[in-house]
Amino acid sequence: MKKNIALIAGGDSGEYSISINSASMVLAQIDQSKYELYLIVIKGRSWTYNHPELGSIDIDKNDFSLTIAEEKIVFDLIFNLIHGSPGENGKLQGYFDMLGLPYTSSNAVTSALTFNKAYCNQVVRATGVAVSKNVHLFKHRACDLETLLQNISLPSFVKPNQGGSSVGMSKVLEAKELKPAIEKAFAEDDEIIIEEFIKGRELTCGVFEYDSEILRFPVTEIISKKDFFDYEAKYNPAFAEEITPAEITEEDATRIQETSAKLYQVLNCKGLVRFDYILNSDNLWFLEVNTIPGMSNESIVPQQINAMGYTLGDFYSMIIEEALR
Repeated sequence: MKKNIALIAGGDSGEYSISINSASMVLAQIDQSKYELYLIVIKGRSWTYNHPELGSIDIDKNDFSLTIAEEKIVFDLIFNLIHGSPGENGKLQGYFDMLGLPYTSSNAVTSALTFNKAYCNQVVRATGVAVSKNVHLFKHRACDLETLLQNISLPSFVKPNQGGSSVGMSKVLEAKELKPAIEKAFAEDDEIIIEEFIKGRELTCGVFEYDSEILRFPVTEIISKKDFFDYEAKYNPAFAEEITPAEITEEDATRIQETSAKLYQVLNCKGLVRFDYILNSDNLWFLEVNTIPGMSNESIVPQQINAMGYTLGDFYSMIIEEALR
């Protein structure tokens, strides 16, 4: 008998459409002879399944079940494809934990920690991995720009502390640009982070634990044709080049893969995760971790999966099998 799998997508962040695109990719590639798949779109209090004949059907939030023509469907697994809140920051993970439903992503504590860039940076820095100097600001606390500039050097990046896809992010070159950049970031989040710019090559590496073995993906180099790898560059191939595997030395590739595997374990990650870095002659610098990486046609992880010799359909089945295990 086929397992009932709920693909959850959407969410409440600026990455809503990216999440929907990720879900479309998984639906198109996964072997549906193995699983009964239901795409559940979550947006605020609206949690719905779009039935091809009956239209929109609400999820019962009491037990995350679905009733179709008086037949109650319970799910064996949640395939989490929500980028941002509430699927990447631990909120839904806590809900599913209380219901006893397994899911494909990291647990509530790890998700909350890794989604908070400032707190995650502190944990990563404690492991000995290099992290750029940064300042963590809160909307409800006054911020003096002169004092701030005494503690952080320009150029710097200003971005929401809990967010993705570079939404609300700015690169600040001069002091006069700092205030509007802070206001832009605070429009997306009540917390922001200001990080000193590190010049170097931007590289990223996926990691996935399967049957007690940590799989290290080929490294991808991101070459943005814009000033930095912003939202447009991430999802419009005309503005960025992504090279998989990256044209770096074997030593550097191994260092990135092993650092990613180490952080995967230290942060207690589960499922498919992607780690981002800057590499220069001084060091390998940690940027961030994505516990729900994109799966759309424009996303990096599918490129890495293909470079490893897997089909996307087979790998998505591996994700499901591991979470059920």
